[in-house]
Amino acid sequence: MPVVTEKIVDWPAVKPYNKQAIPVPGTKRPGQSAHYRNAIWGLIDETTPNTLVTLDQVFADGMKAGKDHNFLGYRPVISTNPLKFAPAFSWITYGEVDTRRRYVGSTIHNLFQTGELGGGEFQAVGIWAPNCPEWQIIDIALQSYQKVSVSLYDTLGTDSVAYIIEHAHLSIVFSTSDHIPTLLKLASKVPMLRTIVCINPISPEAARVLREWSQTLGLSFKLFSEVEAYGKANLIEPIPAYPDLIASICYTSGTTSNPKGAVLKHKSLAIAAQSNLYGMELPDDACLLSYLPLAHIYERICELCTIAVGGKIGYYTGDPLRLLEDAQILKPNFFPSVPRVLNRVYQAAMVGGNVPGIKGKLFNKALQTKLANLKATGEVTHAFWDRLVFRKIQAVLGGQILLVTSGSAPISADVMNFLKVAFACEVQEGYGMTENCATCSKTWPNDPTAAGTVGPPQPVNEVKVVDVPAMGYTSEDKPNPRGELCVRGANCFGTYYKDAKNTAETVDAEGWIHTGDVAEIDTAGRIKIVDRVKNIMKLSQGEYVALEKIENVYSSTPIVAQLYVHGDGLQSYLVAVLIPDPVQLAALASDVTGTKVLPDDAAALAAACKNPDIVAQALVILTKVAKKQDLKGFELIKRLYLSTDAFSVDNNTMTPTLKIRRKDAYNMYKTEIDALYALGEPASSNKL
Repeated sequence: MPVVTEKIVDWPAVKPYNKQAIPVPGTKRPGQSAHYRNAIWGLIDETTPNTLVTLDQVFADGMKAGKDHNFLGYRPVISTNPLKFAPAFSWITYGEVDTRRRYVGSTIHNLFQTGELGGGEFQAVGIWAPNCPEWQIIDIALQSYQKVSVSLYDTLGTDSVAYIIEHAHLSIVFSTSDHIPTLLKLASKVPMLRTIVCINPISPEAARVLREWSQTLGLSFKLFSEVEAYGKANLIEPIPAYPDLIASICYTSGTTSNPKGAVLKHKSLAIAAQSNLYGMELPDDACLLSYLPLAHIYERICELCTIAVGGKIGYYTGDPLRLLEDAQILKPNFFPSVPRVLNRVYQAAMVGGNVPGIKGKLFNKALQTKLANLKATGEVTHAFWDRLVFRKIQAVLGGQILLVTSGSAPISADVMNFLKVAFACEVQEGYGMTENCATCSKTWPNDPTAAGTVGPPQPVNEVKVVDVPAMGYTSEDKPNPRGELCVRGANCFGTYYKDAKNTAETVDAEGWIHTGDVAEIDTAGRIKIVDRVKNIMKLSQGEYVALEKIENVYSSTPIVAQLYVHGDGLQSYLVAVLIPDPVQLAALASDVTGTKVLPDDAAALAAACKNPDIVAQALVILTKVAKKQDLKGFELIKRLYLSTDAFSVDNNTMTPTLKIRRKDAYNMYKTEIDALYALGEPASSNKL
């Protein structure tokens, strides 16, 4: 049963799947398409009746569920050696969070008022912690007392941490204890930092050491309990926000340079959440499993939606290996996720289902039956096959999932359709970015042909495409207009903090954000991302290739754990470095060599990566997928290098959002890549 809340707007009785967005008359101009708006709800903004326009309104709406309603959940640690978590979630209620946000907010406001904190353009406060109830309590406190939140990624390198503290002029940072030594070592580089607050429980001895160390550097060290106690004794009523008040500076991880700080207003974040509530169908007591970093905009918007309807949020333990255990205990209804996780779910399910004998036959019969139904009617449930075959897959996430969302990167149509029929629930692919508060478009429920698109514009957005002549994309293309996707709306940012150059390159004079993605707008008004303006390169014969797009196509293959595709402007073909999935590599090596190789035998896997026959067979597997996805001949990987040395944040080849830093990845494998090119282009395409 859907949540009864005035902030959720229901679907019409019949969804117009053939007309999901419509062009606005009179907006077509040379070199660009018409402006497209949502066909059901048009364009909403802060003047639309009953619309959320500030973040304190979001929390106030959540409070309507009742002060005793569970809100923030976590699994307490019951043993540190060995590390062990409680077998159930503990909960903090809405009423308890209301009290604690007042305590925290009152302390912060007092410290700025007395001059103990401050000195920058904004009263900015840093949060450096993994997902946990305290993160959300601090953020709600900042929203409630007109402060500006600045998230530090949990995986940021020290250089970026120092850059953001200095750039945003953070005089106070709330941090978990594991990051505090790093902050103290950076103290001389960031003289504006005056106070550090430890948000997790630590021993009295550890607190004493950190306090004394801080004092030697002229810094104030506080425990979270001390901040709350001071606020309780010096209570101030929350200070109402207004729509144009700055709420957050959200830094995007750069692949080549320092992070850019997107300045986000209360109305931008609140109305982004409101837009996502149009057509959202969640049950009473809706529960979200939180594992994507709260420092990133996608997870924040998903949690704001959950708060607005009075739902609850369960935070995972922080250990990716325990994520499924957390899900099975929490039994969430809402699972915001990303392709790199959903691809693994798909790969594991396909490997587990495609087995010899009756089990494999039943799996394939069930899958083909449900896929046929999906493509014919949009229906994702099947009374018989769900009970017999797919119940076990659904149980992996707790058995009560109703909504899975995928964002942050493209995901293949095959994976999307599989997830819909396997989980027997709505699986939405959305498109957004930090600059529009993770909100631009998303697919509609039960749309039979949605896979491969990211749906129509959301109610808060209008979109258009602008010609990209160098890549051959134009708004006059047939059958559908194509070009760089541009988006505009009340959720969109206006500036990068202290960065006029990047602002001018991203936002034009009419307020359109130029996304850097090439899109096609189909006859139903849905957006399909087809290429990338940025990170494109030209091969020696003059063909443009979008390397990230190609990597995403190949990444649906079970053998791919990581893939870096490389192009050289002096060469006519692409090469790649593949970090294979250990289980798949072991199976492939066993098959090719006739000798059993185990997934946990590191030496044998490393040796397999050097075996030319295994490398050749891996390339055959990749090529088969590429051709199925209709990659052009010049987009195919022609030579391949296998390695077990993965790309990571630690070796500086990945950003905190797990995107490959292309220059650093190339440098890591420069010798091997150059050697592939030294072999020359193969005489013919890889045999299938």
